[in-house]
Amino acid sequence: MKAVMKVAEGPGHVELGEVPEPRVAAGQVLIEVAAAGICGTDLHIRDGEFAVRPPVVMGHELSGRVAAVGEGVTGIREGARVTSETYFWTCGRCRYCRDGRTNLCPERRSIGSAVNGAFTRYLVVPAANVHTLPDHVGDRAGALTEPLACVVHGVLGTDGGPTVGPGDVAVVAGPGSIGLLTTQVVAAAGATTVVLGTPADEARLELAARLGADHVVNLGDGDPRELIGDLTPGGHGADVVYECSGAGPAAQGLLELVRRRGRYVQIGLFGKPVAWDLDQLCYRELVATGSNASTPASWRRALRLLDAGEVDTEALVSGVYRLDEWERAFDDFGAKRGVKLLFEPGA
Repeated sequence: MKAVMKVAEGPGHVELGEVPEPRVAAGQVLIEVAAAGICGTDLHIRDGEFAVRPPVVMGHELSGRVAAVGEGVTGIREGARVTSETYFWTCGRCRYCRDGRTNLCPERRSIGSAVNGAFTRYLVVPAANVHTLPDHVGDRAGALTEPLACVVHGVLGTDGGPTVGPGDVAVVAGPGSIGLLTTQVVAAAGATTVVLGTPADEARLELAARLGADHVVNLGDGDPRELIGDLTPGGHGADVVYECSGAGPAAQGLLELVRRRGRYVQIGLFGKPVAWDLDQLCYRELVATGSNASTPASWRRALRLLDAGEVDTEALVSGVYRLDEWERAFDDFGAKRGVKLLFEPGA
């Protein structure tokens, strides 16, 4: 079967290849992929900026139908519409696994980077990873459960509890897919949301407004500090800021918008070191947190948000491609043509 693969380490080395159809083993589920999302991580893999174990089929955001179940699997029926968590294997012994933080297991192996992923027709995953999709959530929307779970982990599921709540003013930098999901999760938590973008993000800012952002700011048209000053008591600044763009200047700029003793949350990935004024953490007593991927708890909360209609993932989908169009899809994604781009391997 055809698959988009990373065949060697380093920049490039991505190609459309052939892999055998996987066989389901005990405790596993075989999924026929209906839709698979292209993530910023996939571009980092293409560019040699993310660790992989090649040759490996890329892709970790997916929805599909159960094609077969392995021996000992119960509670999952063939034909069910599902999505899947990404960790194919974790050690189960380290302090992080024992604390339920499998996302931090140093021996973690994930689909799409260490184990064959979803940019193909079929993949196998552990049965424990599989979640049934709500009936009213379509395949394309369901494929974006994984990035939503990552956002839920960053916004609602850190060890210190939720980073935001009713009455807070929150600033989201970057109206890409992660920023738009963050906007919706933050809005569902009851906060006032301000989304920042560049002139190239005009269409994405319009989408942010349609998805519930209270204010959008095109940084090419002005400085957001006056608006945020008007929104906060005494003009002290935002209660929490979320960096979702993966751009170094955005990270630095957010330090000028958050109030003293406020929170800075890093959700986007830069792919390389960036300049950041850490002295501000001391001078202003900021709390800075990051989030890495997702946890089982964040998947459950993400699916509840989807089921309740509090987050719309399908609104982000702006392009669908065949596997043999992978180069154009990657180029379009890297050039920000659209918001969220998907493969439909069966097309």
